[in-house]
Amino acid sequence: MLSVIIATLDSEALLVATLAALVPGAMDGLVSEAIVADGGSRDGTATVADVAGCNFTVIEGPLGRRLKTAAATARAPWLLFLRPGTVPDAAWVGEVRSFIERRPPDARAAVFSRGRAGQAPLREILWRLAAAAGALPRPEQGLLIARPFYDELGGHSDAAVDPEADLIRRIGRRRLATLTGAASR
Repeated sequence: MLSVIIATLDSEALLVATLAALVPGAMDGLVSEAIVADGGSRDGTATVADVAGCNFTVIEGPLGRRLKTAAATARAPWLLFLRPGTVPDAAWVGEVRSFIERRPPDARAAVFSRGRAGQAPLREILWRLAAAAGALPRPEQGLLIARPFYDELGGHSDAAVDPEADLIRRIGRRRLATLTGAASR
């Protein structure tokens, strides 16, 4: 149902936290595979991915190419892009499943809410004000997207300075839902 894609580069410690948060989704049957698209790490990133049972591949080139190549190998109809160190909160499995099964009519992709509730009240208030004013989410919030919609958009760009932010911009605010569950880094 869901392929998780994580682009790494010397991300051993950060990857551990992210993969640990994915275990409930794998146990529930929501996560069918995790793909680690590595840019040539020299730390233990490959070992962490192997121990966790991920598909690990080294992909030369910019971040956009790594993400797009990994997405092309994904088997599931839904893709979840996470940065190493991004940790969805405990309720993420049910919320993602609910979005996939009953997504809002205009929403074709989703991101997690920022941070953890109560962690930094002023920061949370400022983020909510920015979102209300039309600010786009940040890549640190993850991106859940249907495979056909990702392909329709052309996937991540090799040429963009920040291919993750560029893809979110191309999706646009009105086609992007914000899940109530948070993801923190």
